[in-house]
Amino acid sequence: MAAAGLSSEMGLLDSFGVLVSSVIASIVLLVFAIISYFITVFIVQMGAGLAGYSPGGDFVVLSAAILATGAIVAGSTPIVVAE
Repeated sequence: MAAAGLSSEMGLLDSFGVLVSSVIASIVLLVFAIISYFITVFIVQMGAGLAGYSPGGDFVVLSAAILATGAIVAGSTPIVVAE
């Protein structure tokens, strides 16, 4: 009987550990997404400057958001290899 009680407590602790690790992983991924967005804004601004354009801030933010979203989606999509 004592072993069954110990087993359920360990299952609860394991589930809590999985939950905590999932939350930490989500926070880390969100931080990386924000950092990649800021880097993309910088790249878009510098690229427009090198091309001789001076776009408004709204166009820079929109293009950076589209590029960052595409990169995140492409990075999270699994590669399927047909055999």
